[in-house]
Order: sequence, then C-alpha cells, then structure tokens
Amino acid sequence: MDYQLEIKQIVDYPRCRIYREFFRTLMADRDIRTSGSSYLFYYMTLCSYANFRSSYRRIEGISYLIEPGEWICKTSELAEWFRTRFQHQAISILDFLQEQHYISYTRLGRGSLIKFSITGWNKNNTSLDYNYPCLKDVGFFFFPVAAVHELISMGRCSEMDIVLDLWIHAIYNDEQVQGSDIGPVVYFRNCTGNPLVSYTELALRWGISKSTVSRILNKLQDKEYLSLVSFTGRHGSVIYLCSYLSTMFNTSDVMIDKEEVSMTFQVPVHLPDAVSMEDAKIKDEQILIEDNNSVSSQAACVSDSHIRSVVRKVAQILAAQGVSCCECPRTQYKLYPLSDCEDGKYRYSLQISCPDRDIRYHFELTLLPLEAKEHIPSHTNQERK
Repeated sequence: MDYQLEIKQIVDYPRCRIYREFFRTLMADRDIRTSGSSYLFYYMTLCSYANFRSSYRRIEGISYLIEPGEWICKTSELAEWFRTRFQHQAISILDFLQEQHYISYTRLGRGSLIKFSITGWNKNNTSLDYNYPCLKDVGFFFFPVAAVHELISMGRCSEMDIVLDLWIHAIYNDEQVQGSDIGPVVYFRNCTGNPLVSYTELALRWGISKSTVSRILNKLQDKEYLSLVSFTGRHGSVIYLCSYLSTMFNTSDVMIDKEEVSMTFQVPVHLPDAVSMEDAKIKDEQILIEDNNSVSSQAACVSDSHIRSVVRKVAQILAAQGVSCCECPRTQYKLYPLSDCEDGKYRYSLQISCPDRDIRYHFELTLLPLEAKEHIPSHTNQERK
C-alpha cells in the first residue's frame, strides 16, 4: 500500500508576549477580583515592573542602581499593586514567591523600601545591545508559559488569574488549532488541536467549582473580555478573546521569536505487507498506539502494522534531518488518532521522547492514500500569531 505522508512539527511557544499597558489596564479594573490562593497575578505584577536594562531610580533623594529584572519600590506601592489591605500581607506574598525561587528580594530603609529581582529574567528577556528607553508603562515583556501552569496549580485561582491564564493561552490563525482562523481562541495545548473545553476541565484547572467557572466566564463576557461559544450536550465550549488583536498587533514592528520552527515534509511512503523485525531498528515495544475518546470506535482506517511501519519511516526521516533521538534505541514513540477518516485523510499525533536526554518532540502525521490524492485540496502554508 502506498501513502502520501505529511510530517508537521507542532509549534511550541515557551513564552508569551505581555504588553505592560494591557496589564496596567487589568490592574486598574477593580471589578476583576484578585482574591485567591494562586500567585499568577502577583508574580506577573512584579514582572511587569521589572527593569529591562540597567538604570537608576531616585527615591527620597537617594539614587538606586537597578539591574535588568530588578525594581525598587515602596512597601505601600507593593500593597497597592497586590490590592492587599495591609503591607505585611504583601510581604508574605513576596516570601512565598521567594521560597518557590521565582524572585529574591531585600528590604531597605528600615523596611519602607523593597528591592526585588526576578529569577531567570535574562533567560526570557535578554537585554538589548542598544540603549532601550526604560519606560515602565509601555512596551512588553516575555512571560514563561511553564510558570503559568505551576502558579495556577498552587491554589484557588482568582478572577484575575483566570483572565491571565486565558490570555496567555490564546492562539490566532494557526491551522494546527481548529477555529483559530476565525479569531484568537483559547487553547490549552492538549495535543489534539481542538479548543473545545468543558467546565469540568476548567474547574479542575482553576481549583474552583463548575458553577463558579460559569459565573466568572459569563461575567468576563459581559465585560467584553471574551466571547463564549457553548455547544449542547457534553461537547464543551470555545472561548474567544476580545481586543486581543488590537493589543497584540497594533504595531508593525512586532518582535518575532525565531527559536520555534515549524517543519513540514511531504514524502511518498511504500508500506510492505510485512516488516521483518530483524531489519527493523525500532522495535514494537518502543511504539505505543493509544486510543482517543474523540474518535469513534470503528475499525481503524490504517492497519496497526502499517502504522508501525509509518512510525519507523518517520524516525528515519527525522534522523536524516538531524533529530538524533530517533537513532537512540531507548526512544519512545507514542501515537494516537486525532480524528475519524475524512476526505481520505488520516490524522495522528506522534510524541517522541528520549528518557536519557529528557527531550520531547511533538508531530502531527497526515496519511493520504495515493489513489485518493487527486480528491484532496492542496495543502496551504500555516500562519502563526
């Protein structure tokens, strides 16, 4: 049997661009509550004030040197940012973030001043070579997505934490995510490309009840932060963000992170009826084929033996492209279907992981029988925010 094989690496964006002006608008909206035991809002607040490059700040007649990722402020200012009633409550928030190694801070002037430093700031926000102006209410900073998952898992999310979580997980005009061509859709990277999410999943993610999830989403929709599209039954809902494009793409000189690269291959593959295990470099025990509840229980469109042969072929192609993990005998290949057969196309998700080097790759495979190729519309290049 002959197939047309398309290999597409799922793009992973480890950082999100946060505009300071947008964040200041959120901080000024007192109708969005910040009460909760998650620390996403507090940590992002400190990041929004962190210095971009070395400069001085003069407070009460004294000039303080502030390095990249640092800032100095009055304790009263910190309490105002965090919306705490007492200053010692703001200090306790700093203590927790310092214990979790997100920041380090020092109290100056008999405790009236706070000088804090964001851990690993230069890793996500490298200082520019030219003299960038140190303005605190304009521009943007990069925020690590991994920190979002860690912080919202530490406790019950506030309304502000939920807004930030939705914003950071917005995807626009990416053909790997369904519905993103219509507008910026919230997608929590569950490896399916489907942004549908249930209130049960959101309640578990945010540490709140389903009724609270419904109340908060409806409140944010009334305030025009998002547009909620719900489907009947247990299908779930799709969340689109409002004002996302005007905030993210208002200027033409948007910084593009070139570290994340999308790869697309289209190669003809001939699959023999049987594969000799003596000749196969990848053994069957390295290939795990899982079921997907979103796919019907009908007979598989592609036989199990053909799928395993496809995985071996993909490993050969990626090894030739320089992915050394595909030459490791300990590498694991996990594959599961993404959808039922439609228009002759068979879509699968493939995750490749090497336990020795702690490296993971994620690809989407599309199989097309060559005799059905003439009925399939041509592939279009993908776009990304």
